[in-house]
Amino acid sequence: MSRFIILQTVSPSYRNKFFDYLSSILKDDFDLYSGNYYFEKSVTSDLSYPKRKKVTNFFFLNRMFLFQFGMWSIIFRKNTLVLEMNPRIISNWIILVIRKILNRKTVLWGHAWPRSGKNSYSDKIRHLMRLLGNIIIVYTKTQQKELKERMSSKNIYFASNSLYRVDEMKTNYSDSSINNMIYVGRLTESKKPLLFIKGFHKIYDKLPKNIKLFMVGDGPEKEKILQYIKQNNLLSSVEVFGHEDNYETLKKLYFSSLFSVSPGYIGLSVTQSFGFGVPMIVSKYENHSPEIEAVKEGKNAIYFQTDNIESLSEKICHMYESKDKWIKKRKSIVKDCKTNYSIEAMCFPFIEVYNQN
Repeated sequence: MSRFIILQTVSPSYRNKFFDYLSSILKDDFDLYSGNYYFEKSVTSDLSYPKRKKVTNFFFLNRMFLFQFGMWSIIFRKNTLVLEMNPRIISNWIILVIRKILNRKTVLWGHAWPRSGKNSYSDKIRHLMRLLGNIIIVYTKTQQKELKERMSSKNIYFASNSLYRVDEMKTNYSDSSINNMIYVGRLTESKKPLLFIKGFHKIYDKLPKNIKLFMVGDGPEKEKILQYIKQNNLLSSVEVFGHEDNYETLKKLYFSSLFSVSPGYIGLSVTQSFGFGVPMIVSKYENHSPEIEAVKEGKNAIYFQTDNIESLSEKICHMYESKDKWIKKRKSIVKDCKTNYSIEAMCFPFIEVYNQN
């Protein structure tokens, strides 16, 4: 059987369990290639991951475009090659054309549409890329359905972004130990972590004194956040962690948290939160990532008005006022996440594509 090869811009640590599970099924037929840094410098590969084979990322025009080196020998072989569906990776265009001529199976994995939307001009360019791939794997069932309407003859799968295996998804029901709130993600302007702290600060005196706010992540906003915490005497109530991907550490933090917050656009942390049974307060009118599909208002999340500190503060108060209700929902939140957002579910379409060989 031919090899199954995934080529990515980067392979962050949160993808390790996905790659490990694929490797456990495909054995020696699986290879992973990736560079060290993404278009956004704060996104990096796990350099210690043993299954990763390094390629060189060469960015140009102010990191708008990328060309990769160090993997060209694999593109001519009779393997199944999974490429990132990102038109800004110029080398992927060349690979797609070559493999199309050689009749080699190439899979495109990524967002069905650009962030500017499916009717944007940039989607015309992305559509050319989609036409060159044999198979497309997108991130959500909604994207699969929408793309199938546009490309009815194309084989299209969906693999929901996931972080944990089914047996790792569990929650805590102990009312006395569930007091805190948490943010997990990159500390960047677009994620708006400082808005969360300001919303908390606004109602600080109204909340019980045993409550803590956990900020887990790293990025360019970290110094600004630390400065705000210090200037406003919040050092005893706000704990800022760096980047953290240790399962046991995160489980402990989520187990003690009544809810999480996505103050900016939603990302992969939403399925992480739901995997621990923790509901989320979500910014309503953001240009969210596909993971927004996991949000079910009133069941695992509530919305606040985007960029509105008063609205966010009000929702934080609401979560504590409805504490018993949300603790009772934790079991169903985990159950739903196990069904739709586990590593096993994410890997299934990739394994199915591999078995077609």
